[in-house]
Amino acid sequence: MVSGDLIVPRRKTYNKMADFDLNDSKSPPNQPINRLDPCFDQHYCRGPVERQRIDAPLMKIKTYLSALRPWSLSASLVPTMLGTTLALRVHGFQEFNFLTFICTVLTAVSVHCAGNVVNTYYDFVKGIDDRKSDDRTLVDHILSKDEVVTLGVLLYGAGCVGFVFLVYLSPAKLEHLALVYFGGLSSSFLYTGGIGLKYIALGDVLILIIFGPISVLFSYMAQTGYVEWRTIFYAIPLALNTEAILHSNNTRDAESDKKVGIVTLAILIGKTCSHILYALLLFTPYVIFVVLSMKYSGLFLLPMVTVKQAFDIERQFRNESTLQKVPRETAKLNLFFGILYVVACFLAPQLPFITRN
Repeated sequence: MVSGDLIVPRRKTYNKMADFDLNDSKSPPNQPINRLDPCFDQHYCRGPVERQRIDAPLMKIKTYLSALRPWSLSASLVPTMLGTTLALRVHGFQEFNFLTFICTVLTAVSVHCAGNVVNTYYDFVKGIDDRKSDDRTLVDHILSKDEVVTLGVLLYGAGCVGFVFLVYLSPAKLEHLALVYFGGLSSSFLYTGGIGLKYIALGDVLILIIFGPISVLFSYMAQTGYVEWRTIFYAIPLALNTEAILHSNNTRDAESDKKVGIVTLAILIGKTCSHILYALLLFTPYVIFVVLSMKYSGLFLLPMVTVKQAFDIERQFRNESTLQKVPRETAKLNLFFGILYVVACFLAPQLPFITRN
């Protein structure tokens, strides 16, 4: 069932046997209509129902893609790229496996998308999402609950397929890959499903761990076959920036969250402290880059290109009228900032802390 706002607007149409309006926009005035034109049926004979049947599947696909919250996927994609880049720098192109990289990205992004869908489902079931919510997939009946559940299952399935291929391709031990993968999968579900860590002020801790250290460790291990704990240092800037996305989202939703009885860090510390924390999460990575540039390479200043954008977003955070769009703007920053950071790590002549085993 396609929701009302997805139905194609009714246009002026004609029957095959009827006289055609020569002033129709599809037929220039005073120009005869060529019935042998291969586009004749498409332009003149397709009514609103036929067009709707053709357009509906495309709209449905767009609806499913929108439910995945694609704007947030930099949070899983960039750490995966970073871990792979670190492995590439340490071991060289000779040991780099492109298929392993593709499977790692598929696995990480699929689980992340599944977590987003689970979040959509449980926020709706618990009465958290309403007409004012940023995610109205279920509120506006764009998708049914059954469709959301099916989508979540398919995404977790896709993640598992990627993991199976990864086990075959990666030099890492099965038990090590499985520990990290199923730990991440469980976390993506438990964020709002099950005990619902998000609802008891533990969601921030989970995001800091998963969308940073764990993602970088996983992608590094998939390429090299072993765990390098010192890669966690490189994950810190990304983890802080990703947590800024979540914290801005929770700050925006603090009032509505209070009404339904859930507890987030933003509610516990209040508006003023939430602003201070957001600023720390947003700007601490830049301080780290300055220190790295002074000690190791000026290339670590590359992400500083985005610092003006960070200040603009921080100002939006302070303003109630613009706070609504801050999470998405922070996610955009996360993408550009993260890509520049990955490029810096790839080009820097020296990487501190990690060496070839």
